[in-house]
Amino acid sequence: MSFFDEEGIKKFKSAGKILRETKAEIKRFVREGMPIIEVCEKAENLIREKGGKPAFPCNVSINEIAAHYTSPPNDDRIIPEEAIVKVDVGAHVDGYVADSEITICFNPEYASMVETAEQALKAAINSIHPRMSTSKLGATIERAIKSRGFKPVSNLTGHEVGRYLVHAGTSLPNVSHISLSKIKLGRVYAIEPFVTLPNAAGRVENGEETVIFRFLKPKHLKNPYAKQLLKHIKENFRTLPFAERWLQGVVPKEHHKEAFRELLSSKCLMGYPVFIEASRKPVAQAEHTVLIVEGGCVVLT
Repeated sequence: MSFFDEEGIKKFKSAGKILRETKAEIKRFVREGMPIIEVCEKAENLIREKGGKPAFPCNVSINEIAAHYTSPPNDDRIIPEEAIVKVDVGAHVDGYVADSEITICFNPEYASMVETAEQALKAAINSIHPRMSTSKLGATIERAIKSRGFKPVSNLTGHEVGRYLVHAGTSLPNVSHISLSKIKLGRVYAIEPFVTLPNAAGRVENGEETVIFRFLKPKHLKNPYAKQLLKHIKENFRTLPFAERWLQGVVPKEHHKEAFRELLSSKCLMGYPVFIEASRKPVAQAEHTVLIVEGGCVVLT
């Protein structure tokens, strides 16, 4: 018996199809020297045009940045030459979330690292099934990465997804670990191996920047503009992550900064720090969202 009803599964599949098409277009769109904000906005607009909504801001994580970078308002950063660019996109249809990623490599030196991430993802998809332990899945991914001479990023994981939830409980580590957690029939998971060089630290640490946020809990706010911003966030994003640039124009420009600052200081919102590989080595990623069925899985993205 499925965890989600037929209608829910249909919406997961629709979100997955939207991401498949979006990734194909983004692969052709991204180029060296391009403003990062153009990539973010292009991907998010494609998701909207195709009938979904972004489940989180488009992440454009370059070189040693592994995850959680999206353009803040008026971002002037560009994609450098010979970069390894990870474009991580999420879409939802009526809250049913799909999550997927594409790594675009402008440096031939790292082509086999990108291919390794894809091969590790393929190995995971081929082996995953109901009642499989997450530790066995992690060992499968780790083995696939190490057999090609690379190193997994040990403290980044895949995750279960749900309705209005990008991280819905169970984590899927990319390395062998001790856990009693099992893959469950009818659940939906994002599998995402992260790969780095053999001489890298193989783990990420928090960077100084935080550019992705999520509603946490309501608090008493003094600033009327902060109240207005929070109302907009709750109504439009619920429990899903968002970017500050999505809030442009919600309150008058001259009051935005102060209002947003109050939301952060009052702990109404939480932030996701940018993740950076600890030894500043480049990272590649591959990701699909899958639905677990008897005997295996169906790839949704």
